[in-house]
Amino acid sequence: MKLVVMTKSTFFVEEDKILEALFEEGMDDLHLFKPNSTPIFSERLLKLIPEEYHKKITVHEHYYLKSEYNLRGIHLDNPSENLPDGYKGKYSRTCTNIDEVKDMRKKSEYVFLKNIFDCIEFPTEKSSFTTEQLIQASRDGIINKSVYALGGICLDNIKFARDLGFGGVVVCGDLWSKFNIQQGNDFKEIIEHFKRLRKAVS
Repeated sequence: MKLVVMTKSTFFVEEDKILEALFEEGMDDLHLFKPNSTPIFSERLLKLIPEEYHKKITVHEHYYLKSEYNLRGIHLDNPSENLPDGYKGKYSRTCTNIDEVKDMRKKSEYVFLKNIFDCIEFPTEKSSFTTEQLIQASRDGIINKSVYALGGICLDNIKFARDLGFGGVVVCGDLWSKFNIQQGNDFKEIIEHFKRLRKAVS
């Protein structure tokens, strides 16, 4: 089962150091997700991350960064959004309902199915699916190895996602909640939690 780490939605001091430490611990799929941000801040962050890890980073929104920094690929957050003109590299998408998954998973390297559980970083984003709906989607073969669970993923529900047949999980709030961005300069806890997450998906 694949473990994808999504960045916190806002930039913060020490972020580059934490990301580098996570890469050193074996993180191999990072999604750079900074919605409605100015691209120069993403550029600054990428410049602080060693180039050897750039090929493990997928960028949301500012797609030109993919070629400029030799990133892994791009991710489209809107399922109806078209690929940039002339784009030939790897790409993935976020889907918000089961019907979208059926169509989009054939056109993407993988897709995120959003709001599986209540979102941790954005508490107003609640789960969009009942357990019964997810089980049925699994039985129908809609949830498969190219579909990753997004939304509220934590140690307590990774096994459920695996049992449903998801090929991966996307972790965000559960990981970043282990670091106090106002006070923290010791990020040992976030690294230890990442190790536990890796073990849970292995």
